[in-house]
Amino acid sequence: MKTLRKYILGAATAALMTTGATSVSAVEIEYWQYFYDARVTAMETLIGNFEKANPDITVKMSHFPYADYRTKVAAAIPAGEGPDVVQLFYGWLNDYVDAKLIQPLPASEFPPAEIEAQFFPMVSAMRRGDNYMALPTAVRSLALFYNKRLFEEAGVEGPPANLDELVEIAKKIAKHDGAGNLTQVGITVGMTAQDHHWFREVLVRQFGGDPYTGDYKTVNYNSDSGKKALEFYTGLEKNHKVTATNFMDEPQAAFKAGRAGMHIDGSFRIGSLKKIRGLKWGVAELPAGPDGLQSNYSSYWVNGITSKAQGEKFDAAVKFMKYVTSDEAMQIWLDTVGELPAKPSAALTEKNANDPVFGPFIKGLAYAHTTKFANESGQRQILMDMVQRTDLEGQSVADSIAQAAEAEQKLLDEYYK
Repeated sequence: MKTLRKYILGAATAALMTTGATSVSAVEIEYWQYFYDARVTAMETLIGNFEKANPDITVKMSHFPYADYRTKVAAAIPAGEGPDVVQLFYGWLNDYVDAKLIQPLPASEFPPAEIEAQFFPMVSAMRRGDNYMALPTAVRSLALFYNKRLFEEAGVEGPPANLDELVEIAKKIAKHDGAGNLTQVGITVGMTAQDHHWFREVLVRQFGGDPYTGDYKTVNYNSDSGKKALEFYTGLEKNHKVTATNFMDEPQAAFKAGRAGMHIDGSFRIGSLKKIRGLKWGVAELPAGPDGLQSNYSSYWVNGITSKAQGEKFDAAVKFMKYVTSDEAMQIWLDTVGELPAKPSAALTEKNANDPVFGPFIKGLAYAHTTKFANESGQRQILMDMVQRTDLEGQSVADSIAQAAEAEQKLLDEYYK
């Protein structure tokens, strides 16, 4: 009996020790992103794959409305709460670094030379000194979405190849009621969405200019090219009457509702459009400018390890970062969300490059420009105000663009001084 009792007590003690060791070795980390249904679905898949390969690590995902996201992140991390790995827009990096919300990725696991050899060059904006601060799973470019049903009704065979054709097609598709109000737009407009990128990095360049000089520290769009670009953009509503800035509140809403012939947006829009029944749509490269000039805008959201992650949570966060920046994760993100892999090895496969939906976005990366923002939201607001002044206040294009350039230069000078 004594031998049996000794054996039972010994086994029980061993079991307790094993249980204790398991609880110590099991690590839970938190991942935060803003809510966008396709992105949440993609991350659920990635987390599931990661946890299967790393049974000692659990990843808890939280997501928030876009409007509240930055505020919640800024409040949580300094309090030692919230995410261990966080998603942020590349244009916010300076703010996150200055506020010490994220910490450098360890160079031993993320060697800068290796990153620069494997990722698209635009990712270099994430480097600070000898370390990268964050890395993307996917990158974005712009393309033209078009409604195939509305094109057929208007007798239009295919998407526009250049800006002149865009205007002519938009005229055929736009519809007005008896009072002259638009009931259907030929193309959406709205600086609140992607149009501030279309203006800055595409239209200004297509009309022969350069929006900035000096590594994006000097505003350069208050020029003949910039004025022509703004005249074209505002002329879609004022002169050609094929669109309205307040039509259905959001540009993407009008396209989703089937009441817009064309819509310029990022590749991230693909996932949500696929879910809309009855909407027949296609994708084309952005229309070329005068003399066939092509340009595009590229951007990306990145993941970074927050200053909250320490010890075993930091180690787990590093492992998670390694997986979400792998080729496998990038292909899953492309298939689910529509955003393009951040590595050429994953993006430029024959299947992806020739895909009728993904292909135009991937081709656009070849001639895309990535704005180096000092304050992305502030710089966007300046262009929103620029267009609004010409619309609501009747200010001339020349005066409004000069005022915008002055305001943005002041913002840049204050940041870089």
